[in-house]
Amino acid sequence: MERTTLVQHIRQQEKANPGATGEFSSLMNEIMVAAKIISLQVNSAGIGEDIFGLTGKINIHGEEVKKLDEFSDITFTKIIGQSGTVCAITSEEKEEPFIIPIEDDRGKYIFMMDPLDGSSNIDVNVNIGTIFSIYRKKSLGDIVTDEDLMQKGEDQIAAGYIVYGSSTIFVYTSGQGVHGFTLDPTLGEFFLSHPDLVIPERGSTYSINEGNWVIWDESQKDLVAYLKEDDPSTGRPYKLRYIGSLVADFHRTLLKGGIFMYPKDTKSPKGKLRFSFEAAPLAFIVEQAGGKASTGNQRILDITPTSIHDRLPLFIGSKNDVEMSEKRLAATVNKGSWFKWLSG
Repeated sequence: MERTTLVQHIRQQEKANPGATGEFSSLMNEIMVAAKIISLQVNSAGIGEDIFGLTGKINIHGEEVKKLDEFSDITFTKIIGQSGTVCAITSEEKEEPFIIPIEDDRGKYIFMMDPLDGSSNIDVNVNIGTIFSIYRKKSLGDIVTDEDLMQKGEDQIAAGYIVYGSSTIFVYTSGQGVHGFTLDPTLGEFFLSHPDLVIPERGSTYSINEGNWVIWDESQKDLVAYLKEDDPSTGRPYKLRYIGSLVADFHRTLLKGGIFMYPKDTKSPKGKLRFSFEAAPLAFIVEQAGGKASTGNQRILDITPTSIHDRLPLFIGSKNDVEMSEKRLAATVNKGSWFKWLSG
């Protein structure tokens, strides 16, 4: 049976766009090359060169940098930076964007990435991944401006993620549905394995770090308590499924339905996940698959960041589950305000 490769699929989609120049296909091809290199390195962990452990460095977010974090960041930056398709690269691991020098070969795209999501799981052989987002340069001229780097979420032209696990899976959207490709290691090619992904309108699982219960606000506690209640008429209780690697938790949610939640808390009052590198690209993907992504009260793709490292809460997954969560959170907040007004 004839199989469709990732490269063939991208070219087919580009042919449907009369204004296509081939530059986007070239960029996606370079992302694929970098993903193969990192996949090989992940699958070779513990064999030969030691990639476990820490580098001894601290990133912009105050987190210890793992060796494979650094390797992934360098790999993507080098390959994408030399592709001639981008004018800037931003990374969760870097405080400032990498601007391609004017004198070098550069293109019209902005590439944003979390080069290795879930890196705390590297040493215990749990799925990790790469999340990426692509925007088109908006400003005129050679200078890359804040207007280019801090665009509204819905301005993305493509987004995707790669899961490095028992198999390596590349999932992406360019606004024409969501498609998944699995790497055949014997041929070194990604083949279409999950065409036209559609998330169930409602699931039966929730994904959240319940170890943070004591630092949640009352509305979040109420929501999780509600999901645990026994009420078959509303499909409850929901089952808890939590890996602790966003890309892995999201991938399961995309395929099976349900909701992933990373709410704000007293330690991270603005939320913890990064808009540019995690929330926005996954929101673009889930909406293309028929799902929904929210801060709990605002659509993620309606947000324009004020910094490339902005953080926010994230509720993402099946449309009905996210909408239910928004209503539950709002009702609890309003109820609390009402009681506070009465007692005041």
